[in-house]
Amino acid sequence: MKVAKFGGSSVSNAKQIKKVLKIVNEDPERKIIIVSAPGKRSKDDIKTTDLLIRLYEKVLNGINYQDKKNEIIQRYADIVKDLKMDDEILTTIDETLELYISQLSDKPSRLYDALVSCGEDFNAQLIANYNNNQGIPTRYISPKEAGLIVTDLPQQAQILDSSYENIYKLRDYKEKLIIPGFFGISKQNDIVTFPRGGSDITGAIIARGVKASIYENFTDVSGIFKANPTIIDQPELIEEITYREMRELSYAGFGVFHDEALQPLYKDRIPVVIKNTNRPDDKGTYIRHDREINSDNVISGISCDKGFTVINIKKYLMNRQVGFTRKILEVLEQFNISFDHMPSGIDNISIIMRSNQLKGKESQVLNEIRKRCEVDELSVDHDLAILMIVGEGMNQVVGTASKITHALSESNINLKMINQGASEISMMFGIREEDAEKAVLSTYEFCYHGVCLKNLCS
Repeated sequence: MKVAKFGGSSVSNAKQIKKVLKIVNEDPERKIIIVSAPGKRSKDDIKTTDLLIRLYEKVLNGINYQDKKNEIIQRYADIVKDLKMDDEILTTIDETLELYISQLSDKPSRLYDALVSCGEDFNAQLIANYNNNQGIPTRYISPKEAGLIVTDLPQQAQILDSSYENIYKLRDYKEKLIIPGFFGISKQNDIVTFPRGGSDITGAIIARGVKASIYENFTDVSGIFKANPTIIDQPELIEEITYREMRELSYAGFGVFHDEALQPLYKDRIPVVIKNTNRPDDKGTYIRHDREINSDNVISGISCDKGFTVINIKKYLMNRQVGFTRKILEVLEQFNISFDHMPSGIDNISIIMRSNQLKGKESQVLNEIRKRCEVDELSVDHDLAILMIVGEGMNQVVGTASKITHALSESNINLKMINQGASEISMMFGIREEDAEKAVLSTYEFCYHGVCLKNLCS
């Protein structure tokens, strides 16, 4: 049994939905389908989810929301018209939106999750109805009916382990099943969404729950590239990658696959393939638990993400002070701050985090560190970018770090810090944000083509 998930661009209009259902109906193994909300129909279009967020904002601020609600309904009306369907579902959409607004207006977080979930939910109902009307036995399954019971934390839902037993029962259905992505139901019967991009998470949970042979993630690209195609002209495609490598690349800006979606699949070693809805015969990129290492070039991918801040702490004889790092971490915990990297020396330590973690509380955090740790020097560097070089087997090949630093040096890119994790499948380089694109271009060309781009020097 296969579980397939289709992203927003794949189900953005009637034409795309027909493509999706052709793919689904041609393979009897594709029994369970997860769908996103309708995405952009053109470059300048607005995603349905973003329209729903704007609706929420109007309701929250007491502004007349009817025009925005009608705009949302019209998105589905266009699809219904082009598919030559009965427009009864449009009444359901209108009534559901009004019901959520009337019942949850005094509970902002609940209202947000309920409204934003509608994009996927309405689309799943519409697609199931259409496919069933085409003579293919198809059933819409709500997250509640599917057994997707999650923690009760708005916008941050996590699946409960006890849910998987119920999800397994989905194998008993004979029809094709269409399930909305992005949200689950709490034990209190409230709608709770996963983090943005959470349809990937839904698909992964269902795939694990039914013990699928493979989880197919259909999007608008034919796989995962070795570097960002907006920076590199026609980068090479990654044919095969491990869960660990994908996690590292997703963290540093690879937006094709939501990194949290790997967690449910990892334990049961369910493979994932990233495929293109518009080119379904393309091989795609496979994500597996293990793969053979290419000793000729161990680097799987290169990514770079912006928006980091680093707190630099210096304390003479720091390495001899028991509990020094613990005190720093207690301060971060006090202010509900998570960090990403912590490179250190004998007398210094750097804490790297997403810049939004410090927003509005930077001075308080610094003052608390000074107070608790009695540091010699304390500074903050903003506008940091993180360049990630990822590849299984890097620890087995001599000279990978040298290759990267040489490429960066030739392009006149200054390194603020270097960190290699214990996993030894990735290297992290801290650079200035303004050098981010240049760093990806220079390392890609040197690592894959042996070309030093000295002309990038600024």
